[in-house]
Amino acid sequence: MRLPRDLSGQELAWPTERLGHEITRQTGSHIRLAMPRDTAHHITIPDHATLKVGTRDAIPKNVFGHLRVGRDELRTMLWGGEG
Repeated sequence: MRLPRDLSGQELAWPTERLGHEITRQTGSHIRLAMPRDTAHHITIPDHATLKVGTRDAIPKNVFGHLRVGRDELRTMLWGGEG
């Protein structure tokens, strides 16, 4: 499954909340999420209308690397197998 090229920061932030991340703060145009049980893992997502391709791809890689799940499994968890 490929992520849409026009994915916004908000559209990438809400699925990570489904995995247990919580928004800890939003400063300017960046959203900071953290796992409440894991103080060592934080994600910062730009709150832009359209994310750059590298940023859009790097954030899910960071999440599945931390959770130790495969890419396809993570995408199913995040987006319910759409695409």
